[in-house]
Amino acid sequence: MVRQPVTVNGVTRWKDMDVDGVAATEVRESKGVILRQEIGDVLRSIRQAEGRTLRDVSHDARVSLGYLSEVERGQKEASSELLASICSALDVPLSTMLSQVAERIANAEGLHVPDTVPTEFQREFGGGVVPDRVPDNMTREELARSGS
Repeated sequence: MVRQPVTVNGVTRWKDMDVDGVAATEVRESKGVILRQEIGDVLRSIRQAEGRTLRDVSHDARVSLGYLSEVERGQKEASSELLASICSALDVPLSTMLSQVAERIANAEGLHVPDTVPTEFQREFGGGVVPDRVPDNMTREELARSGS
């Protein structure tokens, strides 16, 4: 087997390749995780999920189009103020974006992060993503009583 770099959407990962060029299992190393790349990937996925363009978000966040593009591609380290401005422009809480980044890093390190976000918070800030087993009208008290 031979290790070869494979780049997808600007992110380079190492893969073990058979002699004939077929990919074996992906190698994940904790020191290979780069925070700015993970932040950029999450910001891009949020923006694309909303169907927004770089131009729209850069205008609303008051940051240049080129700089936002570099942040999304993981080429620039964004300040906390800039991240807050981008998240505000995307109408997503900074904490939600950072938790997605933390989850991606934990996965890359081979760790499992349990979901501990309250259902009400997910409904209000998570874009309506709530586990199927929890009815929309169920309150926190009812959920606690049901043992779920």
